[in-house]
Amino acid sequence: MAKKEERFEIVYTEGSQIKESGIRQILVDTETGVHYLVWKSGYAGGITPLLNPDGNVVVAKE
Repeated sequence: MAKKEERFEIVYTEGSQIKESGIRQILVDTETGVHYLVWKSGYAGGITPLLNPDGNVVVAKE
């Protein structure tokens, strides 16, 4: 069986699960090019699309 290609690619990571501030990552949706900020700390976390200074969603350039 062929391996399924991952839809999201991690392009940036900082922080640590050990620290109270948790881990912050930027993911890119390989199908749409949209960038997301993901924050994880312990059992909590969140995800939101990144916005540029104009308030538009950041999209990867082809």
